[in-house]
Amino acid sequence: MRSTPRAALIGMSALPLVLVPGVSHATPSSGVSSTTLYERTVDGTTYTLKRITISPGGTTGWHYHPGTVYGIVREGTLTHSDADCATDGVYSSGDTITEPAGPEHVHIGRNLGSTLVVLDALYVDLAGTPLTVDAPDPGCDFQ
Repeated sequence: MRSTPRAALIGMSALPLVLVPGVSHATPSSGVSSTTLYERTVDGTTYTLKRITISPGGTTGWHYHPGTVYGIVREGTLTHSDADCATDGVYSSGDTITEPAGPEHVHIGRNLGSTLVVLDALYVDLAGTPLTVDAPDPGCDFQ
C-alpha cells in the first residue's frame, strides 16, 4: 500500500482556505431600541407589532426581513436606503413604509436628524422565522 506524500496532504487540507471567499461582516445597529407591543400566531403566520426608537445619529444596520414589514413613522424623520446606496425614501411623522421580504431587499434605516425617530412596525412572518436578518454593508460610504 502506498502512502500519500505529506506535502500533498498539507496542500489538499489548505485548498478550502484558498477557495472560500472572504467573509463579510454584518453591520450592527446603533442607537436603536424596540418594545414588542403585540405578538400573535394565527394559522402558521406570526404578527409582531414593535415600537422602534432610533436616537439621533442612530442606524438599524444593514439587514433584510424574511417577511413583509408595514410601518408608520410616529415621530422624527427616517432616511431609508437600499443596497445600491441610494436613498429610496425619507419618511416623516405620519408617513407609512412597506418593506418587502427577502435577501434581495437589503436596506438600512438612519436617523440623520436631531430628534428621536419613533416608528411602529408590523412584521408578518412565517411562525418561527426571525424578524430581521443582518447583512453585510454593500459598500456604501455610510452605515
